[in-house]
Amino acid sequence: MAKKKMMADVRTSAPPDVNSSDPGPVPTAAPPAKPVKGEDLKLGDTAPEIDLLDQSGKRHRLEDYSGKGVVLFFYPQDETPGCTQEACDFKANYDKILKKRAVVLGVSPDSADSHKNFKKNHDLPFPLLVDDKNRLSKAYGVWDAKKGIRRSTFVIGEGGKISRIYRDVKVPGHVKTLLDAA
Repeated sequence: MAKKKMMADVRTSAPPDVNSSDPGPVPTAAPPAKPVKGEDLKLGDTAPEIDLLDQSGKRHRLEDYSGKGVVLFFYPQDETPGCTQEACDFKANYDKILKKRAVVLGVSPDSADSHKNFKKNHDLPFPLLVDDKNRLSKAYGVWDAKKGIRRSTFVIGEGGKISRIYRDVKVPGHVKTLLDAA
């Protein structure tokens, strides 16, 4: 059935002249693939570009971490109990993550000042990226217009491909699960 439809799509209104050397219309190439929407991201997809400022105003792009893995964790809000526990769990395991040749980047819609205080209050060793317009959260499919950011973690391999996805994360044991899977 699909073959018939494809054939019908490339025909003109009149069939080619049988006695002519003209083979008729030439089928065109398939349209280019649409970019993957965040909620459709799956293992092996190229990770959406990161281009955000951190708590100190330093710009972070995915290409800055070429040759390393990136643990990108999205969290709803600085200084809330779940988000604080998650960030502190990443802090407690930070050396183990570095030994695996990876970096950690936290992302939330909070302001740079809020991130700066959160980082200082909990002595966090990794950057916190400001996604105040929710561009990155939307690109990764973790933004919910009614609820805000859905707590999620993406592991991006050295080649810029997504190697692990954790959506709607439950904080207790999450970082351990992530490390055990590495």
